[in-house]
Amino acid sequence: MIGFLVSILGNSVALYAAYIFVPGFIIAGGVKEYLFAGVLLGLLNKIIKPPIKLLAMPVIILTLGLFLVVINALMLWLVDYTFNFVIIENTVALVWATIITAAVNAIIRIFSKVID
Repeated sequence: MIGFLVSILGNSVALYAAYIFVPGFIIAGGVKEYLFAGVLLGLLNKIIKPPIKLLAMPVIILTLGLFLVVINALMLWLVDYTFNFVIIENTVALVWATIITAAVNAIIRIFSKVID
């Protein structure tokens, strides 16, 4: 349970970082909207992402893992599709927001393992 809460907080911080650094990636609102988007992104990553990764395993292996960026972009696009306050203006913004979100989540995961 604590791991999922850290995941939600990490996703929220990662979405804020993407909002700051990526022009064309907009989250209209305050902390509540970031938490809602973080919760949905965390649920998608826990429930939807593992079966998609399993089905796409041959493509992931063939591309040496680069297809994982496409899967992460799909998860972020689903958050955009679900909430009206998340706006991704173009594909370039989606790709950069995906990369920043993955990087920030990786850093938070590393620090959360150090704390445990």
